[in-house]
Amino acid sequence: MNNGEISHLRLYNQRLPTAPFRTAAEVVHYLNAVQSQDYAGAKWALAQRMTDTFDTSLDKAFNDGSILRTHVMRPTWHFVAPEDIRWLLKLTAPRVHAVNAFMYRQSDMDAAIIKKSYTVLEKALHGNKQLTRTELGAALEKAGIVAEGVRLGYFMMSAELDGVICSGARRGKQFTYALLEERVPPVKSLTRDEALAELVKRYFSTRGPATLQDFTWWSGLTMADAKHGIEMVKSGFEQKELEGQTYWFSTSGSNVSLPSPMVYLLPNYDEYFIGLKDRSAIGLVMQDANIGKDDPSVMAHLIILDGQVVGGWKRTLEKSKVIVELSPLTKLTKPEKKAVAEAADRFGKFLDLAVELKWNK
Repeated sequence: MNNGEISHLRLYNQRLPTAPFRTAAEVVHYLNAVQSQDYAGAKWALAQRMTDTFDTSLDKAFNDGSILRTHVMRPTWHFVAPEDIRWLLKLTAPRVHAVNAFMYRQSDMDAAIIKKSYTVLEKALHGNKQLTRTELGAALEKAGIVAEGVRLGYFMMSAELDGVICSGARRGKQFTYALLEERVPPVKSLTRDEALAELVKRYFSTRGPATLQDFTWWSGLTMADAKHGIEMVKSGFEQKELEGQTYWFSTSGSNVSLPSPMVYLLPNYDEYFIGLKDRSAIGLVMQDANIGKDDPSVMAHLIILDGQVVGGWKRTLEKSKVIVELSPLTKLTKPEKKAVAEAADRFGKFLDLAVELKWNK
């Protein structure tokens, strides 16, 4: 196995070439969690794994609770499926709380005041109310809890991690919160081992070939958890060594022939690359061009050609069009440039806007 084969398998396992899913909920459940602090970018990430869909359709799926957005695993937002949110939080929240512990102390947030904040939030949201962060901050202040700026953010994150609140529908462009128990129907609970096995299985099925180090970075869990988890599910996976690292993966896409050139304009934080600690397998073109991972042209949205990073792109929304600015790292052939233009057209169709291409090189 080489890096080219790794990127090939990851593309297939991410379901980018086949785009088989009909709904946002199916994509999110398949990937288990989709990083989503950039809400607009995360919607485009889902869309590229779906049959034809539109930005407005994904807003509707979010607003009706088919997909949720909350802090889970690493201390950042992820889209998660309603049926997965409870066991994911139960499994990963203790690790995120440990990461946040310093900021809790810096913000004078002890166990008693955090517990009091939960009571206030539950009272404010009871009865299927959905309120913005500012409105909930006002409710905390009214109850005598100083809650503004960073401190308010950590109160809200703590409540998300402990399953008190989750995302509600957007109000215009503002996000709201709802009580998780009112927003999400009850499902069968999993033991910790069951949850760990499920997380490991879905991770290596969708991000593999990947290492245990990749998994611990993505999940925030310990190496001991990773080793225990892979022991429980390893019969369903292949493993291979490359440069001293053990890669675990599903072989379902090993014999699939992917077309070339195959281009994706992936958003920042797309799980194709953000789901792995070591992204060197998709950086072969960057390596040949002597481009570092912190180069401005590849710091956000990425142009992926046949599994490899070949540049970056930016989006500028106007009333009747979207300007897609492209910054390739290497000279592209005419067929490759045509494939890039087609990928940009898909983005325009998703937004229901005309596309204007701007090439920086």
